[in-house]
Amino acid sequence: MGLLLRICDIILFIFSVIYSYRVILAVVGLLSHRRYKSAEKNHRYAVVIAARNENRVIGNLIDSIKNQDYPGELVTVFVVADNCSDDTAEIARAHGAVCYERFDNNHCTKGYALKFLFECIERDYGTKAFEGYFIFDADNVLKRDYITRMNEAFDAGEKTVVSYRNTKNINDNWLAAGYALHWIRTAKLEHCGRSLLGISGRIQGTGVLFSNEFVKDGWNYVSLTEDRAFSSVIVSEGISIAYQHDAQFYDEQPVSLRIALRQRLRWAKGNLQAFTETFFDLIKGIICVKGAVNRFSCYDMLLYNLPVCVVTVPVKLVKSAVCVFLFIVSGNYAAGLIPLLLEIMKILIYEHFLSIFMGLALFFTERKRLIHVSVPKMLFYSLMFPLFGIIGDIVTIAAVFCKVTWKPIPHKADIGMKEIEQNINSRELLNK
Repeated sequence: MGLLLRICDIILFIFSVIYSYRVILAVVGLLSHRRYKSAEKNHRYAVVIAARNENRVIGNLIDSIKNQDYPGELVTVFVVADNCSDDTAEIARAHGAVCYERFDNNHCTKGYALKFLFECIERDYGTKAFEGYFIFDADNVLKRDYITRMNEAFDAGEKTVVSYRNTKNINDNWLAAGYALHWIRTAKLEHCGRSLLGISGRIQGTGVLFSNEFVKDGWNYVSLTEDRAFSSVIVSEGISIAYQHDAQFYDEQPVSLRIALRQRLRWAKGNLQAFTETFFDLIKGIICVKGAVNRFSCYDMLLYNLPVCVVTVPVKLVKSAVCVFLFIVSGNYAAGLIPLLLEIMKILIYEHFLSIFMGLALFFTERKRLIHVSVPKMLFYSLMFPLFGIIGDIVTIAAVFCKVTWKPIPHKADIGMKEIEQNINSRELLNK
């Protein structure tokens, strides 16, 4: 039994070592972020949006694009109304977007919708007509200087740029707040540090700008998580994904645990697919791509794709079972029960409880950017934040055995950028 415990400890120690560099990224990101100088040129962009039954929110997104401080004649909005049974298409056109309608129940992922949309753009405009492409989800809204800020990074020569993902319904419940903290953590503790050190970031579904060269042959990423596959492929080719901390957009987070589990399961399955599909490309990149930083970016992306909890959670369960067995054999029930329970909690979920302090720190550092959250809610949301990571571990393991199909996430928060700005400026609650 002692040998088995030692093997478990060695496995867990190895994983802690290979991921230890992320502590440096987090510290660097908390201290600062990369800043871009004002652009010398305003580039021509297209905004592409895949929407399925999004009549409640699509208008707010298009309005926030039309109200940018960037020259409107340089921005064209394209929407694909994908298998819609409502009036999403009519609303999109009424708000000034070019809208195509698609009906295909056999190919239902967002990636297939984007593939269709880029085919339409190539047919009617030519993809080279636009220097860069933004991708947004229909529930997003953009801060007024968003495109201007992203243009600064693009004009500096960045081929792919991601941005700061904020949340417009953070006060709805602990689940929405957990998502919000997750995206803020990614921005502050991952993207900021990576951008300062020149390491590639990663695309996370929405809020991304990329050069037209990536769609010269169309959009070819149609898996359950097209963003993960896209990120892995371009990083393996030595292309860095930049981060613009000053470009902010807001989106809506799930408030139903059932919907959240469905979404997280899809993410987990798609991530497993991306890991198997791009594993050898990233290994090749670690060895062959030019530049030490680019090679390290391939290593970083490989570890990000790696479903580490599929290994570590079973190891922790084995270690806990051994501890229980040794406790039973010892017969010291009265004195040993509480230490045993504490040890099992430490083995299984200790690192998740560190998220409580992380959540409090993020609420403090990002308080000026967020919709106002009262102090009691900050405390409660931070206490609940570990559940977000625990749920992620559970669904990742489940995804190994489950068949997963793509299903839309309903959006109901009819909140525009004007309301968000009023809330932030006045520090009033946006309770619904």
